Amino acid sequence: MPRTVATIEARMTSTRLPGKVLKEVLGKPMLELMIERLRRVPSLDGIVVATTTNATDDPVEALARRLGVGVWRGSEDDVLRRVLDAAVHHKIDVIVETTGDCPLIDPALVEDCIRTYRSAKVDYVSNVLERSYPIGMDTQVFATSVLADVARRTDDAGDHEHVSLYIYRHPEIYSLRNVPAPAALRRPDLALTLDTPEDYRLIGAIFAELYPKNPVFTLADVLALLDRRPDIAEMNAHVRRKKV
Repeated sequence: MPRTVATIEARMTSTRLPGKVLKEVLGKPMLELMIERLRRVPSLDGIVVATTTNATDDPVEALARRLGVGVWRGSEDDVLRRVLDAAVHHKIDVIVETTGDCPLIDPALVEDCIRTYRSAKVDYVSNVLERSYPIGMDTQVFATSVLADVARRTDDAGDHEHVSLYIYRHPEIYSLRNVPAPAALRRPDLALTLDTPEDYRLIGAIFAELYPKNPVFTLADVLALLDRRPDIAEMNAHVRRKKV
């Protein structure tokens, strides 16, 4: 079986919420909570944090090493190259691309994407080709060899900033498959991503409500909570989201 590893793109120099990946909830950094959740994905052979060579990201590397996961440091702007070099260095065959702004990511959804990739025999699988899950559940699966092919084909700065952008914008080159949300989890309007101070308050409130009682809570549990507590759901409802 090909070595399948989740990469987490994480850095401290976010413009809208600096230091977001190490902001704490219940005494744990957001990145640690995300790693904790990804460790529950059965088909993953490992996790690698792909951070930058900036001195400001020394604490990100330190956290990854403390938690016993892989780490790679590369370019801040050329994220494609950073992830590709991380994959080559850590001998990853299949990349499960995630970002550090998804601390609520549901392990079952990641597993679903991996299994779909293995069975569909396509170049790229994700649950974001057609948005049906909430923002913050984003998972993309593709071979390291495909990303290496992208790196050979394009020098465009936008393609290199957004790792898999070139793949899904060129379906004439790469075969694609989307994993849609079941009806009960279909909430494309909802943002469960860590991008702004409002997001931090919302995600913190969700963890505070659910984690102490059940650390393995699911997306269904989150949606049920937000239905019960519209005051939490409204914390970031007004935030305008950046587009690629």
